[in-house]
Amino acid sequence: MAGMNLQKLMKQAQQAQAQMLATQEELANETVQASAGGGMVTVTMTGAQQLTGITIDPAAVDPAEVELLEDMVLAAVNEASRAASDLAASKRDSVTGGMNLPF
Repeated sequence: MAGMNLQKLMKQAQQAQAQMLATQEELANETVQASAGGGMVTVTMTGAQQLTGITIDPAAVDPAEVELLEDMVLAAVNEASRAASDLAASKRDSVTGGMNLPF
């Protein structure tokens, strides 16, 4: 009887692993966007935290204010990274039932 429970546990672990792999693939195909500077800089990132695009409003490109533009890009990238992390955590929790397992 203990062997049957072990088999059941192993099957559940395999199913969970398959679900996690599928979720990782989904994350790679989903995107989040974040902007800074009132929309002057917009960053797009996948749920797997791969930066896929940066859009800069031409009005933000002022040679005298390059430092401000750099700060806006940095803020937008950091916000997109946070949003991608939140998306990944949400997906992971739906697979693991809130258990803190490595993904």
